[in-house]
Parts: sequence; structure tokens; C-alpha cells
Amino acid sequence: MRLLHLSLTNFRNYARLELDLPPGIIVLQGENAQGKTNLLEAMYYLSAMRSPRTNADRELVNWLALEEALPFARLVAQIEKASEPGQIELSLVQSGSNRLNPNGAVLRKHVRINGASKRVLDAVGVLNIVLFMPQDINLVAGAPGLRRRYLDDTICQLDARYCQQLQEYNRVLTQRNPLLRSLRGQADNAQLAFWDQRLAEHGAYLTVRRQEAVQQLDAFIQDIHPRLTEEKERLRLEYCASVRMESRPRAAYQIPLLSKPGAGASIETSALHVAASFASQLSEARSKELELGMSTIGPHRDELRFLVNGVDMNTYGSRGQQRTITLSLKLAEAEWVTQEKNDKPILLLDDVASELDASHRECVMSALDSAHQVVITTTGLAQYKKEFLERATLWHVSGGRVEDLTLP
Repeated sequence: MRLLHLSLTNFRNYARLELDLPPGIIVLQGENAQGKTNLLEAMYYLSAMRSPRTNADRELVNWLALEEALPFARLVAQIEKASEPGQIELSLVQSGSNRLNPNGAVLRKHVRINGASKRVLDAVGVLNIVLFMPQDINLVAGAPGLRRRYLDDTICQLDARYCQQLQEYNRVLTQRNPLLRSLRGQADNAQLAFWDQRLAEHGAYLTVRRQEAVQQLDAFIQDIHPRLTEEKERLRLEYCASVRMESRPRAAYQIPLLSKPGAGASIETSALHVAASFASQLSEARSKELELGMSTIGPHRDELRFLVNGVDMNTYGSRGQQRTITLSLKLAEAEWVTQEKNDKPILLLDDVASELDASHRECVMSALDSAHQVVITTTGLAQYKKEFLERATLWHVSGGRVEDLTLP
């Protein structure tokens, strides 16, 4: 997987940019607030169809363009995937007034793949990217919702059906919760049966695929994390599902799948069992949910935990341990995407050098040798060895402009 050319119009501080990207390692050097991270954000946006930094697409449009009658932003990527060329085009265009903010504008996404209009869901994962940002340390220490979102974003790159099931599950959840509140104190709540069935049906597939993802990431981490910690730590991942699973002995570090992952039939069989268990638990919890006015069981309440030498890092991990765990997770993600797609993803590393000490930095740099394309941002080059910089493409970023940089 390679990004050959990136074109930006009115995206963040880039009013206009046309950039050819070479293979191998690219280092973007520049002071803070000059546009280095904005470039990585644009690349990731074309992969996940959402920003890793904001939920408001309006913030992505260049502030000068917002003053125009019809504000818009446009991102285009020429890519090479499995040796085949392709193009992804994403436009943010005004589509009318926002009722909540008459002076504002609603921006809608328009997506084209190789010139053909596509749904946003169909474009997710066409360009495979693994992104590491300093704030990703919150995956370990932050709220459970961040870890669930990470799993969702990662799996969506590999499984279009998962994206559809996730969208349907969230839609059912937004219908079911108000219904629970409206039926509070009423004896007749039979209409919940329909929404229970839909919640269990869509939620079961999410649960099974998340567990499979955690097992795959855990397997890759067994090789990656010891190298980052000089063989001092063993990291295990544990997916804690709120839905009761099949009665089988549980490992100390992992909830097992109902059947061995891999073949589509196995996933379907597991999902059917989980759906039956999910529906049964919803029935048991109905009185409690009616009292609380919310859905208390399902993937929206699940958790991902990180255990180092048996100790829960979500609670007891140091800042340094949490940073290393996050980096191991991202490197494992890259390995998993490579295995599933039979093509290496593009790696984006935002200011990774400042987050790591010298030994960890060396481990990460050595892991980049096999990547097809890597983009790294940094404020200074002194943290990198001369040999590494000599085999990288160096660019200087300043005020939304990208220029060649020569080593002193």
C-alpha cells in the first residue's frame, strides 16, 4: 500500500497543496502549529472517513474558505494498492442551513472511488493506515469509550459488514433507550421485544468480531512488546464482554471465542450463540433497564484491558508503561492489517520521538525497515541518527507549505 499523491484544497491551514509522496520513510520537520499533524490527519481522514482529532467536520475547513458563500474542502489521494493504481476523493460541501445554528452550514461528505460515487461506509478501509499520535496514550488510561472506538475503527478497516452492523446497532440503541424511559412504570412493555431482538442480532456480531480482533492483536503483541521493554514485560490483552458467553473455562488473560476464529461459518455460528445469550440476558435485565431508562448490556458497555505481568495497566500503569503499551498496540495493528489485507498499511507517526527514550526509539525505528511507506513528524532532527535520516526523504513544513529539507 502506498500513497502516491495527495491533493488538499481548503483543508485546515492548507489552502492548496499538491504533494508527490515517495516510498520508504518521509520525515516532516517543522515548528509547532505549522501543519505537520494536519497532513497526517488528511491522510487518515481519507482512510477512516473521519478525523482522529475532532467530530466536527466544520473545523477541518480552512478558515478563509468558511467566509465564502459556499464553503468547502476537498481531499484527493492517488494510491497504489496491490500494485494497482486508484483514487479516493472526499469533498466536504455545504448542504443547507443548520436549524440549531441558522448562521452556520451543514457540511456533508461526498465520496468518489476511482471516479464513481460511493457511500461513506464503502470507502472506509480502501486506504489502509495505522496512525500513532501522542494523545493515543489515553487508549490505556482514558475512558472505556476510547478503547471501544479504537476497536471499531480498526475492525472497520478490515470488515465492511462490521461497519454496517455497528451503524445499525447504534441506531437501535438510540431508539431503545428513549422507549425504556417512556415505558417506565408501565405493565405492558411487550413492544420492547422487537428492539431486544434487533439489539441482540447486531450486537452479537460486534462482540464476536471484537473478540477475534483482540485475540489477533494479542498474538502479535507477544513478539512486539518484549522487544520494546528489553524482555522485562509480558503484555496480554483482555476483551471483557458484558454479554455472558458459552460456559467454558476462562483463561486468566482472555475471554475465548465460542468457536475458533477464521472461517466465516465459525463467526456466524458464534454470533448465533451470542445473540441467543444476549436476548436471554436482555429479558432478565428488563426490570432493571426500565427502572434506569437505559440499555445496560451490549457492546456499548464492553471493555478492553491491558495486563502487564498480570497487573492491570488501565489502573496501575505508569505513564511510560502506558506509552509503550500504546505503541505495541499500534505496531500489532499494522501486523494484523498486513495479514488480513496481504498488503502493508501506511504508518503515520506523529511526534513519536519526543514520546520515547533512546532505546525505545531505536526499537521503533528498526520496526520501520519493512514498511512500504512511513510518514513521521518531528520538531527537530537531533533525536534521529544520521544514518536513519540519510535514507529518509526530508521535508520542512511551515505555514501550510511543504519544501525539501537538506541535512546540515
